[in-house]
Amino acid sequence: MTSFLPDLWIIISLTAAVFQTVRFMLQKHLATATLTAAGATFSRFFYSLPFIVSLLVAYLVTVRVPLPEVGVSFWGFGLLGACSQIIATVCAVMLFKQRNFAVGMTFTKTEVIQTVLVGWLLLGEGVSAIGFVAIAIGIVGLLLLSAVPNASGFKLRDLGNRASALGIASGVLFAFSAVSYRGATLAVVADDPFLRAGVTLAVVVAMQTAIMLVWLRLREPGQIGAVWRARKVAVWIGLTSMGGSLCWFIAFALQNAAYVKAVGQVEIIFSIAASVMFFREKISAREWAGMAILVVSILALVLAV
Repeated sequence: MTSFLPDLWIIISLTAAVFQTVRFMLQKHLATATLTAAGATFSRFFYSLPFIVSLLVAYLVTVRVPLPEVGVSFWGFGLLGACSQIIATVCAVMLFKQRNFAVGMTFTKTEVIQTVLVGWLLLGEGVSAIGFVAIAIGIVGLLLLSAVPNASGFKLRDLGNRASALGIASGVLFAFSAVSYRGATLAVVADDPFLRAGVTLAVVVAMQTAIMLVWLRLREPGQIGAVWRARKVAVWIGLTSMGGSLCWFIAFALQNAAYVKAVGQVEIIFSIAASVMFFREKISAREWAGMAILVVSILALVLAV
């Protein structure tokens, strides 16, 4: 019976995708209604940190183990991942104001293609020639999504518009954060993947909260108060963020980041449902085609990595 069950990392990755879709939905709502993109991003870290630290402490007490040691590379990978994820999330939230939710989420999913390339650069986890063909197919899908919904044909200059720039930047930065987080979890001296993930997540979110506090205080001081006033919704961003991040980190501790993020592409399906059912947004034929081609590219990449 158990032979028919998927591996643990696959189940965890699917769970992370559910949490992340809900979190992005809430951030889109807040960014549209009350907060700036930076404020909506900060709410994610600010409200998730207490839950993450509490969960880590409870786990340490329950299993009766001390905090594990971390390698020198842990701090470098952790800081790179933290900063990349902050900017990527800001770009994604800004993108949701430019295009519908499903297209915005699909743009961010180009991170799978870019995670393969970044993983090769940072960790030496490469991809085959077939994998690069899959990446090329993904670029075609990206070109379809880059233009305005009613456009026709392929124009490279479409990649230079604001929505495309935000989407591609978000994908690149999410790729760097994913690979960096895998590098950080591997630098935690422990055999328990849950402990490695919990320690990495707590440290990274603490870094992100501190960085965003300083940024908002200097550049958008009114947003700190706005984030607090929006706590009835924002606290759910924190909870879903904690659930999603913890699942991603555990999956990264168990499997290659490219594989993990490839499974997470089920978010595209979730985002289409959210776009149509919750935000009442229309998806053009060109956008459907672009998303479909990207999905094919990503699935091909899963088989090739």
